[in-house]
Amino acid sequence: MILRKSLNRYSKLYFMKNTFRLLLIVFSFCSFNGFSQQQQQHRQNNNWFNTDPSDDRFAGVSSDKTYNILLMGLVPDTVIVAVLDGGTDVTHPDLAANIWVNPGEIAGNGIDDDNNGYVDDIHGWNFLGSKKGTVDHENIEITRQYRAYLSAKENKQAITPDMKKAAKVYPKELKKSQKLSSQFNKISAELAAIKKSAGSDSVRIDLVRNYQSNEKLFAKFKKLIITEMESGSSFEDISSQINAASSELNNEVNYHLNLDYTGRSIIGDDPSNYSDHNYGNNDVTGPEAEHGTHVAGIIGAVRDNDLGINGIAAPVKIMVVRVVPDGDEYDKDIANGIRYAVDNGAKVINMSFGKDLSPGKSAVDAAMEYAASKDVLIVHAAGNDSKNIDKGGNYPNPYLLTSGQRIPSWLEVGASSSSGDAARFSNYGRKTVDLFAPGVNIYSTVPDSSYVSENGTSMAAPMVSGVAAILRSYFPQLSADQVRNILLATVTKVPFDTTKPGTKKHAGYNELCATGGIVNAFKAVEMAKGIGK
Repeated sequence: MILRKSLNRYSKLYFMKNTFRLLLIVFSFCSFNGFSQQQQQHRQNNNWFNTDPSDDRFAGVSSDKTYNILLMGLVPDTVIVAVLDGGTDVTHPDLAANIWVNPGEIAGNGIDDDNNGYVDDIHGWNFLGSKKGTVDHENIEITRQYRAYLSAKENKQAITPDMKKAAKVYPKELKKSQKLSSQFNKISAELAAIKKSAGSDSVRIDLVRNYQSNEKLFAKFKKLIITEMESGSSFEDISSQINAASSELNNEVNYHLNLDYTGRSIIGDDPSNYSDHNYGNNDVTGPEAEHGTHVAGIIGAVRDNDLGINGIAAPVKIMVVRVVPDGDEYDKDIANGIRYAVDNGAKVINMSFGKDLSPGKSAVDAAMEYAASKDVLIVHAAGNDSKNIDKGGNYPNPYLLTSGQRIPSWLEVGASSSSGDAARFSNYGRKTVDLFAPGVNIYSTVPDSSYVSENGTSMAAPMVSGVAAILRSYFPQLSADQVRNILLATVTKVPFDTTKPGTKKHAGYNELCATGGIVNAFKAVEMAKGIGK
């Protein structure tokens, strides 16, 4: 699933031990990772992730300094970066000029002009659609595997390890999500009642203090509202976050964990037929494009155009490949998305999504090997579960199912904050995670010509994709493997211990990732220039 903000399925809301703890997480929605003072600074400097950790007060990737000092006067090639995600708004004014346009296709003529198997794929392809429309919501993989388990058990067929895991986990997840959904719906109703009693758009703190509720849960919750309002949060912002959580949990019950719901029926294909490549449509925006648009902006928002933000990479073209619904992606779509990106000229592929099971991993592995054979670098977000992914259970991953060997041209990325600390939500792993990159309070593009700040390894991965694109554009002689090695060799080493994600313990960065540091464009370009001599 797409690695959304702090409240997402990848964060496993339904695994929370109790609702009170979840409410505390809700209140950290706008101050995720506990950097409230830094957030005030971020509002003054939305460009912090482009800054230099040596010269500035933020632990950015040093892209601005790189352009101003090392790349002045150099003539780059234009590099295509494929964003495999949930869709991207290709009309955003800060992105439109940097969206890939298929040179072999004539828009809107209903003909596959370039004979690549995809009709009118002007800006990319949507593997979640058909002539009937496009997929919005979907099951998560555990639900699909539990459905398969029930069928196999009834028909006395072989039960796979993924089915066994789903049979153990699914009933518990459904029960927890149903309970939390009910509780949050009640809380949302109480908040609506408070607002109605206010008789205006603004709810004062004294009204909240005096509000009486028969809902026991809300009596405890009211104290948290008052504390947050005393700290400066508005009732409207608090309500918005609770309603967002309620909506997310309702989606869990109604779609993600609903055995009777199959969003893919609109496509009409067999998702287990991995030899099927030619399906979908050219709706690369899809019904929910916030996440993909945010990711695309980090990589390639037009630089120095007096709009919004500066993307990391210039010049770059963003190829949009829609493979992730609101739910878990299918392995078939991931594999086909990778192959589409490779065959149509992408040199870097960004994948800011993940899930717990991968029944079609062999097909994804084959696609990753294909990308490696064509000199394409894959950058993947490590996930937001605060867990050690060296222990497994995080897909896709770079380890081949057949041999256990690692795909060489793959980068796994954790998230860091502007202070250089590891984000408390970030997954980590000394073996599996290669490096970290900014992923807390990242301001970037979203649909309708807008911008928001978001958090997650979803934001960290495109930082690395952007820096990789710089190297691939200014130093086209470098291979994907060389680019990867340069990025690993030139990280900003973090000299202090940070809080180990998911714990209260402290750890050095060398315990969290292979390199012990954060991506650094300036140092990477310095090394690349040395290699190019």
